[in-house]
Amino acid sequence: MKKSALFLFAFLGFQTFCFSQNPFIKHMYTADPSAHVWSDGRLYVYPSTDIAPPRGCDLMDQYHVFSTDDMVNWKDHGEILRANQVEWGRKEGGFMWAPDCVYKNGKYYFYFPHPSETKWDDSFKIGIAVSDNPASGFKSKGYIKGIKNMIDPCVFVDEDGQAYFYFGGGGNCEGGKLKNNMTEIEGSMKKMEGLVDFHEATWVFKRNGFYYLTYSDNHDENGKHNRMRYAMSKNPLGPWDHKGIYMDPTDSYTNHGSIVEFKGQWYSFYHNSSLSNHDWLRSICVDKLYFNEDGTIQKVIQTK
Repeated sequence: MKKSALFLFAFLGFQTFCFSQNPFIKHMYTADPSAHVWSDGRLYVYPSTDIAPPRGCDLMDQYHVFSTDDMVNWKDHGEILRANQVEWGRKEGGFMWAPDCVYKNGKYYFYFPHPSETKWDDSFKIGIAVSDNPASGFKSKGYIKGIKNMIDPCVFVDEDGQAYFYFGGGGNCEGGKLKNNMTEIEGSMKKMEGLVDFHEATWVFKRNGFYYLTYSDNHDENGKHNRMRYAMSKNPLGPWDHKGIYMDPTDSYTNHGSIVEFKGQWYSFYHNSSLSNHDWLRSICVDKLYFNEDGTIQKVIQTK
């Protein structure tokens, strides 16, 4: 897409766009989609935002929200948080990477990785912003204390109301219980055992009594990079039984996904670089996902 077209879409503001093809968001660059279905019946996607011209992932400094009620017409609800609104954050901004959002206690809790110091690589924290609405009104409320310097938060609320927090990076994935206030860890975090070739991008969901943990691996061969893997368990904190690869590499250097059921169909969200042909100007995509009778996942077919 030409830069003039991207500018026009951005200028128009919070519009509804009809894109039944991948990528389904074309007026800006987006990555790391976290997809959720809320009580209003709409599917919401919380991605990170790539900034052009890119400098790796350094300049990513804001979050937008998109939603749909039919998987064809997508609404851009606009920006919900920016680095300069994070009171504890890195003064130079940037480095607002893959987020997640969850609903509990009548509030929407938005979790995001962001460094607190100029020396960003060893000062990442998991920030929290809270709102009464799924796509507006988020206010920074500090960060989760007492956890490691890692990224890619994922929060899963089980059927009994217990919330679990996961994050990782650099080959390490940890999980633990959240207290009812959604801002503190109950007890301690523990390593997620049984994962094979874990890199980053944790996502957890439940189906038919099984817990699923999906993630990107370290694949790097013949110009192809991250594949998406998954593991299953009968316990939300494992141990996990690695099941294999459910998505082959895209045309991007990275991949980061989420899986959600919407109106009876399961979907796999991910990103590629098909709009820009640039590894760090990514675009979010979605394709249907199917399960085998034993609960294992069939490989997702990436479509245009």
